[in-house]
Amino acid sequence: MVPVGWKDTLEVVGRGESISDSSILTGSAEVGKARFYSYGINIPGSAESNLCIQVYSLLEKWFNLPAVDIHLLKTIPIGAGLGGGSADAAFCLRALKSYFELRISDAEAKELLSGLGSDCPFFWDNKPAFAFGRGNELRPMEIDFRESWIALINPGIAISTQMAYAGVKPKPSSIDLTMLPDIPMEAWSEAIHNDFEDSVFPQFPIIGEMKARLYELGATYASLSGSGSTVFGIFDREPNLPKEWGQYSKWIGKL
Repeated sequence: MVPVGWKDTLEVVGRGESISDSSILTGSAEVGKARFYSYGINIPGSAESNLCIQVYSLLEKWFNLPAVDIHLLKTIPIGAGLGGGSADAAFCLRALKSYFELRISDAEAKELLSGLGSDCPFFWDNKPAFAFGRGNELRPMEIDFRESWIALINPGIAISTQMAYAGVKPKPSSIDLTMLPDIPMEAWSEAIHNDFEDSVFPQFPIIGEMKARLYELGATYASLSGSGSTVFGIFDREPNLPKEWGQYSKWIGKL
């Protein structure tokens, strides 16, 4: 798992300091002493299931926190295999810890986040890591990406975790993936396979076609991201993406 620069924008403020513009709101909710305002991409689900509200609710039980307003500008697509919601949870915890100067150790933070989602603890450190177990057991990964560019393209298809896991048939990897730092990236396409591709690509052929196109554009390695629907390509220079992908959500930058 590797952090990338595609980001949401999160702000935590005390009640009374907050100003919201209802004309650009895409959602709002209030649970206990937390009010949540969202902007940008609409966030599905109930207020109680919102990860930012869950983070506040857990901390409020521990520390009896004052009321807060949480503002989230959502730009990372939903159901994209990018961990956007999990990242929001981790950074909301960081924001609340900083705002209220809470004494929470890294171990306590990761334990709290692990209860909210398997990949949430990864975003607490936000550094490249191998993930084991449910994805919440992490080991630092030392790979030099300094000269690498990454392009992430999302075709606007939302793939729910339930849908993805219902179709996947996991297989043992042909190699010990912790050996990746010693394997040239040019050989990764033979060494790494995302098992979700076997069920996602037949259901949504456009996603498989996008992966193949990334290789045609010169990607050293390309894959489905997580359970999809985003695909990514790693390049040795800044890539030029096809004009016909103009309607898709995308992010290009250095790794």
